[in-house]
Amino acid sequence: MTIKFGTDGWRAVISETFTFGNLRLVAQAIADYIREENDANPSVMVGFDTRFLSDRYAAEVARVMAANRIETWLARADTPTPAISYAVLQKSATAGVMITASHNAPRYNGIKLKSCYGGAASPSHHKRVERLLDRNLSSGRGPNLMDLDEAIRRDRVHKFDPSWAYYEHLSGLVDLDIVSSGELRVVADGMFGSGRGAFSEVLARGRTHVHNIRHEMNPGFGGIHPEPIARHLGLLMSTIQSGHWDVGLATDGDADRIGAVDSQGNFVDPHRIFALVLHYLLEKRGLQGKVVRTVSTTRMIDRIAAKNSLELIETPVGFNHISDLMIANGVVMGGEESGGMSIQGHIPEGDGVLMGLLLLEVMAAAKAPLHELVEDLLAQFGPAQYARTDMKLTRPVEKARMVAMLLNLAPEAIAGVPVEDVQTVDGVKYYLNDGSWLLIRPSGTEPVLRVYAEAPNDERVKALLGFGEEMAAKA
Repeated sequence: MTIKFGTDGWRAVISETFTFGNLRLVAQAIADYIREENDANPSVMVGFDTRFLSDRYAAEVARVMAANRIETWLARADTPTPAISYAVLQKSATAGVMITASHNAPRYNGIKLKSCYGGAASPSHHKRVERLLDRNLSSGRGPNLMDLDEAIRRDRVHKFDPSWAYYEHLSGLVDLDIVSSGELRVVADGMFGSGRGAFSEVLARGRTHVHNIRHEMNPGFGGIHPEPIARHLGLLMSTIQSGHWDVGLATDGDADRIGAVDSQGNFVDPHRIFALVLHYLLEKRGLQGKVVRTVSTTRMIDRIAAKNSLELIETPVGFNHISDLMIANGVVMGGEESGGMSIQGHIPEGDGVLMGLLLLEVMAAAKAPLHELVEDLLAQFGPAQYARTDMKLTRPVEKARMVAMLLNLAPEAIAGVPVEDVQTVDGVKYYLNDGSWLLIRPSGTEPVLRVYAEAPNDERVKALLGFGEEMAAKA
């Protein structure tokens, strides 16, 4: 058996590799890691999303932790990942464990490991857990287990609700008075994930009218990936268009990602949400600091940073890379193409709920509809159109060999536009002299080769993607 941690933890297909037996083994390795981190007073936050068996898996993790004499706080109900991450920081815990496969297909489940600072564990910490797992397997050591009811009676496991402390923290990062003044009509699409109901709960005491959709418990997510991208948001778009709604907000399976729909039913992707919120924080709140984006994120962020004379840092895909820089302080905002973003003063963790609330603040402060704000953004820092293609893999791609091959085949021009630079921060990224770019990289969370492109217009994006898909097929 081989269990490897990817970009953000361990994910696998339920009942194939993600089984109760394997989960307990991984939980024991995490318990060993926690005791290495803090043997005197170890503690852990354990949460779960709405996926099939997630609550049962979380209970098994709690049993293992309790048997290893680690004080364990177990969420009473499904909860957003950033709520568990904030609880780690708030309660000064050694670590956090979130049972989720985030935006992946319903057949997957997984574990996200959180460090004491309230963000994703670093790749080196994931490697430590893998080594401890391998050590236990090679020595024939099984997991320690304790009956959950007994663990609760003996105060080794405490049931708790992490949401309210998290919501209170968010109210210090978002000006809820400004949001309330906008009297916005909002459709909140929970995508059947653990962010369901979050916006209505945070905004309940203001004048924002929130209508929840896909907020029931549905472990199969209605048969779709709970990822807030255009092709999964048909219901949100039709709901917006059938009523007099100002905006739609959608969070993914564990609510650490965001997507939006404007009042005309148009999808507003994370690139534009990132750019709108960043511009607002700099221009209206006067915040200063470094700006961090992943390699697959719009270059509008670069232009906004340049206008404000701020340093722009590009990282590989994965919020843990942004977390490292946020922990070191001095970062005003960091984000990635997939919808994970955070700001100064928050935990170093992608947070779809926070970003949705900030987008409402941007709209309310401007007293303008979202589509007009996007048009103004593109007029100032665009034009910028974006698209991504996911190519399913029949076998794993060896990343280093793929990068070497793509570098060797790097063209002087793509679709008639000269290539001015090629970077290998994560995969291979071609920068063109008209401001457009093309990126080819394997996913770190599922068997997919991703091709990304940004250009001044849709025709150029299509041409870049076509070229990228041909190159990816060769790889």
